[in-house]
Amino acid sequence: MSSEVLFTLLVAAVAVERLAELVVSRRHTAWALARGGVETGRGHYPVMTVIHAGLLAGCLVEVWAADRPFVPVLGWVALGLVVLSQLVRWWCIRVLGRQWNTRVVVVPGLPLVGRGPYRWLSHPNYVVVVVEGAALPLVHTAWATAVAFTVANAFLLRVRIRTEEQALRAVAAG
Repeated sequence: MSSEVLFTLLVAAVAVERLAELVVSRRHTAWALARGGVETGRGHYPVMTVIHAGLLAGCLVEVWAADRPFVPVLGWVALGLVVLSQLVRWWCIRVLGRQWNTRVVVVPGLPLVGRGPYRWLSHPNYVVVVVEGAALPLVHTAWATAVAFTVANAFLLRVRIRTEEQALRAVAAG
C-alpha cells in the first residue's frame, strides 16, 4: 500500500474518532442542559466545525494534489504526536466526564475539575488540538495545511477560551 493510501486511512480514522466525540458530546450536552446548563458561544461553533473539517480535508487534498512525500523522520515523529494527542484528548474527556462536550455548556453549581491534566493546565484539550493540528498534516508533509490550520485555530482559540472563561466566571459568580 502506498504512503498516500495509509495516510488517507489515518485521516479517516481521525474522522471516525471525531464522530465518536460528537456522539459523546451530544449525550453530555443533553445531560447538562437537562440540569440547567447554560450554553454560550454558539456563534463561533460553526466556525470551529469548518476549521476542524478543513484540517481533515486539507490533509488529504494537499497530500494527493500537491504530491507531498512521506519523510520518515518527520512522519514518524508527527504520527507519535497524533497518537499521543488522541490519548490525552480521551483522558481529558474521561476526567471531565459529563461536563465535557464540544460546546461551551456550564452547569451552575458543579465544581471546576482540578484533577488529571486539569491539575496543570486550565485547557489541556486545547493544547491537544494545537499539537494534533500541526502534527496530523505533517505525518505526510502537508505543511500548508498545518500552517493554515494553526493560524485559523489560533484566532478561534482566542475567542473560544475567552468565551469559556467568561461562562465559568459567570456561573461561579452566581
